[in-house]
Amino acid sequence: MPTRPLFAGLVVDEHDNPIEIAYVGHEPCYVVDDAGFKRHIPTHEVDLQVLDHMRSMMQGHEDIISEQAAKMLGQDDIFSRAILKEQIKNIDHQFEQVMESGLPEETRAYMGMMGFKIIINLHGEVLEIKQPGMITPDG
Repeated sequence: MPTRPLFAGLVVDEHDNPIEIAYVGHEPCYVVDDAGFKRHIPTHEVDLQVLDHMRSMMQGHEDIISEQAAKMLGQDDIFSRAILKEQIKNIDHQFEQVMESGLPEETRAYMGMMGFKIIINLHGEVLEIKQPGMITPDG
């Protein structure tokens, strides 16, 4: 079980209020203010929903993602693309490692500056994930 919240500082409630982090024992929780009542939602429940969403967005686009990643890394050769594509196909393993080690503070700060935001309701259900540069379904 993760000991640190993956998306601390990037989660807000339905009214755009930032979500605090608290620990119940050793378990990290996102704390949602429900008219004065503090609901503690285990962070892994929300974090897994976000990772599942990211996984679904990547499926079927492994070729494009690996090609662009290789270009960004300056390793635009067939072998690098093949390695990256294989890593993307095994994204579940990558996500497990991220859940265990967490995201570095600098990465979360950068994501926040770029406009990445997770909106949850009082029950910890992810309502929306705002990602900069993404095309919305309605164009």
